[in-house]
Amino acid sequence: MSEKLQGIINKQRKKEEATSSIDEVVQLVGFIVGDEEYTVPILSIQEIIKPIESTRVPQTPPYVLGVFNLRGSVIPLIDLRIKFGIEPQPATPETRFIVMKNKEEIAGFVIDRLTEAIRLNVRDIDPAPETSLQEKTFIDGVGKQQDRILTILKVDRLLERDF
Repeated sequence: MSEKLQGIINKQRKKEEATSSIDEVVQLVGFIVGDEEYTVPILSIQEIIKPIESTRVPQTPPYVLGVFNLRGSVIPLIDLRIKFGIEPQPATPETRFIVMKNKEEIAGFVIDRLTEAIRLNVRDIDPAPETSLQEKTFIDGVGKQQDRILTILKVDRLLERDF
């Protein structure tokens, strides 16, 4: 590596360290479901995979597509389109399963496509908009980044078993 390139990398690291020591940063992963972009904290993601075969489970809500086997673990598969009240659609080459975990709970969620990893300062995140069903909402907060509004989801609420 050239000295000039190493110098640029070191300068960027110092800048990031200085910024992170002043501002608390949240790291998120963005994805699309329907026409909306959502985010979840990066630490709640176990992995992101291309769709694999799943097995339907009887007497579950319509948004539970079934279960799939991920290296010996049987994981429920939830279609976020259906869970969010959006018309389901067939998988595309961009469709992914995003496997999320929170404590002992784990599930796979069908998303339309990934967008990007996002770093937001805590000061750029507002609380969820007030609704009459505040305790039932999936929204943890709303992040602002340049000209984008990012809906941050509550992973623990997504993983709740209501079936």
